[in-house]
Amino acid sequence: MDTFANKLSTSFRQSRGFYGALLLLIVIYAFYNILHPRGFSSAVLVQNANETVAIAFLAMAQTVPVLLGGLDLSVGAVMTLTSCIASELVSGSPVEILFGMFVTLLSGTAFGLMNGLIVVYGRLQPIIVTLATGAIAIGLALFVRPRPGGDIDGDLNWAVTNSLWDFVDTYQLFDPDATWFAPFAWIPVPLIMMFAIAILVWLPFRKSVTGRTVYAIGSAEGAAYMSGLPINRAKIAAFALAGFFASCGGLYLAIQTSSGNADVMQAGAYTLNSIAAVVLGGTSLLGGVGGAVASLVGACILRVISFYFRIVSIDPLLQPLIEGIVLLAAVSLGALRTLRVKNRLDLFR
Repeated sequence: MDTFANKLSTSFRQSRGFYGALLLLIVIYAFYNILHPRGFSSAVLVQNANETVAIAFLAMAQTVPVLLGGLDLSVGAVMTLTSCIASELVSGSPVEILFGMFVTLLSGTAFGLMNGLIVVYGRLQPIIVTLATGAIAIGLALFVRPRPGGDIDGDLNWAVTNSLWDFVDTYQLFDPDATWFAPFAWIPVPLIMMFAIAILVWLPFRKSVTGRTVYAIGSAEGAAYMSGLPINRAKIAAFALAGFFASCGGLYLAIQTSSGNADVMQAGAYTLNSIAAVVLGGTSLLGGVGGAVASLVGACILRVISFYFRIVSIDPLLQPLIEGIVLLAAVSLGALRTLRVKNRLDLFR
C-alpha cells in the first residue's frame, strides 16, 4: 500500500504541470459554457472540437522534438503541405479516399523523417534545419495547390466534423436512433479522433525503448549516450512522429474546410501556437519532461481562451494583446520552477 502511495505521489510530482493544465481547462471551459447562451450542448461542443483538432495535432507534433530539447519550426508548414495534398487526393470511391488519406499521412511522416535524418547526420541544430525545411514545405504546397481549392468527399466532411450520430447515419453503420447508442450519440467525432490517435500512437511510442530514449536525451543526452541507448534512432523517430502528427492536422484541416490553401501566414501562426500549447500543457522546453497528451490539453486551453472573445464584448483590436498577455503569464509560470533550482538535475526529480 505504501509502495502504491509512493508511486502515486511520485507520478503526481513529476506530472503536476499536466494536472494543473487539466484542472485549468476544466475550470475555464465550464465557465465558458455557463456564459454561452447555448452552453453545455452537443452543438457547442462539436463546434469547439472542430476548431481545436488542427492545433491539438500540431501541439502533439511539436511535443516530440521539444522532449529532445529542440524545436520543430516546420510543423505548421508540413500541416499546410499535407492539407494541400489531401485536397487533391481525398475524394472519389472509398478505396480512393483511403488511398488519399494514406498518401497524405505518409507524406507528412516522410517529411518529418527527412528532418530527423538531416538533424542527425548533418549534425545541425533542429531549429535551423526545420526553419529551412519549413520553407521547402511551403514551396511544395504552392506547387501542389497554386490557388486555394480542392475536392474533398462531402460525406466524409459531414461525418468527421459532427457527432457520432451523424457519422453512423451518414455511413448507415446501424440504426443511429438505437436505445443503446443514445448515451454516446452526442460525442463529437473530432474529439474521438484526437484522443484515439493520442492513445493508439503516442502511448505505445512513449513506452517503447525509442520513446524512453527520447526522454533520456532531453534529460541528459551525454548520460543517455554513455548508457548505450539508440540516440540517433530516437532522434530520427521523434521527427518522423512529429511529421505524422502534423499530417494528421493537415488531413483534418482539409476535410474540415473541404479545401487546401498554401497559406504562409497560417503555417507560421499554427507553428507559434503549437509551441504555446506545449508550454501550457506543462512540457518543459528544456526537454525530458511532459508528453503529447499534456500538449493536447494545452492546445484545448489555447482554443478556449479564443472562444471567450465570442461571448465577451472585447474590441477585436485588443484580442491579440489579451492572448499575448495570457500566454506570457503561462510561460512565466512554467519558468518559475526553472529559475528556483540551482542544479538542473532537480528539474527531472
